[in-house]
Formats: sequence, structure tokens, C-alpha cells
Amino acid sequence: MSDRLDGQVALVTGGGRGIGKLIAAELADAGARVAISARSANQVEQTARKIGGLGLTGDVSREADVARIVSETERQLGPIDLLVNNAGISGPQMPFSKETPETWWRVFEVNVLGAFLCSQAVAPAMVERGGGRIVNIGSGASYLPVTMLLGTAYGPSKAALGRFTEMLAEQLRARNVFVFLISPGLVQTDMSAGAFPDDAPWTPPELAPRLVRVLASGRADALAGRYVHAEHDDVEALIERADEIVAEDLNAIRLRR
Repeated sequence: MSDRLDGQVALVTGGGRGIGKLIAAELADAGARVAISARSANQVEQTARKIGGLGLTGDVSREADVARIVSETERQLGPIDLLVNNAGISGPQMPFSKETPETWWRVFEVNVLGAFLCSQAVAPAMVERGGGRIVNIGSGASYLPVTMLLGTAYGPSKAALGRFTEMLAEQLRARNVFVFLISPGLVQTDMSAGAFPDDAPWTPPELAPRLVRVLASGRADALAGRYVHAEHDDVEALIERADEIVAEDLNAIRLRR
């Protein structure tokens, strides 16, 4: 695969394991200098060593942690060209009646507030330098009736993330900063373990990282703010049809009547 990213600096949150780890490895393979962050120091350090990147610990829902992660990335690797907001949690898999306000809201703190804080920490510098890209990792749970398998907070949090992506993309597009929303599909990870049967229609885990790599290349900037599925969308076809997609408001979650 081409789309070399030599010279780019990328920050991947939630990069210690699962999809984030695979995305970080793909970006490093493409030539980017990659920083990863997560709350688990062991996982971060192991992944960073494996990809030759920078490992940082922190909680994306804490503003001070985000500021430190971004500052350290820029100090050691340089200005951030690409932010991948991958950090996310599903919350407890239990009936609604047993969920607590604290655990329910915690999902929003990580999945939505975390993306907001990280984006706000990097976007102004991207604008000042004349460009950059942000990729938010969404989910089909934002609109499909599988949300209950991961608790009642996960789907709503990803729906909020999707709407946030659209609004941020609209604000930043004219400043040459492009914001994307992707769904990695149903990938076997620690988060999905136990929530779906073994014979579920699992998505090949390499598809989301490949999609992020294409978005990082700049070839798909016209698709900013659109919902792109790693398995069910052919990104090359979408790039060719970008004018039509924008004109007809396709690849967007809408109420139709």
C-alpha cells in the first residue's frame, strides 16, 4: 500500500491495545512518527517499543492529562499533523436498572469529552500552521439496535461523537483542518469480548488502520465530516464520488421522512 506519511507526526489515543494499537502500527509503517496514549502504562510501553514510537500515559477525559500528552508529543516528535481519537470504553454490560449514574456518565466522559479535549488541544496549532487532520473512531452502535449489548451509554455516546465530528468538520474545513468519522466495523477486541457470539460477522482488523492511513494522506479531504465504514465503504470509490456525496448529503446519519 502506498500513501506514505513520511514527515507526519501522529497522536493515537487509546493506542495501547485493540484497534488503536493496530492504527498506530499502520501509521508507523507508513513512515509517520507516532505517539500513543492510554491509561495502562504497560500496554503503552509495549506498543511503543514494538512500533518505535512514543508511549505516554494519561486519561483523555482529564484536561491536564491531555495538555501534557500533546505537549510531550510536540516536544519529542514535533507538531501534530494527525490526531486519532480512538480512546473509548463501553461501560458495564448489565441491565439498565443496575447501571449507576457514575458508570453511565463515565462512558460519555471518555468517548465524547475525551475527543473534545484532545481536538481542542491540537486544532488551534493545526490552524496556525495551515492544516491538519483529526479522525474520530465512531461505531455502528450509534444508529443500529445493538447498543444494548454494550450497555445503554455506549451507543448514545458514539451518536454524540458523530454529531460533534460533523460540526467540528464544518467549522475547521475552511481553515484546512479536516475532521473525519469512521466506523472500524465489528472487530474482535477486549471491548467486544462477551458482547457478541463467536460466529458474529467480524470485520478484518486491518481495515480500519488502512482507512486511517488513506485519510491521513490527504487524498480524502473532501469526505471530511462524512461517516465512512472501514468494511462496507470502498474509500477509493468514495473519493471518486466525493462531489456527489457532498451534494446529495450521503454517508451521513439523517432522519428521512
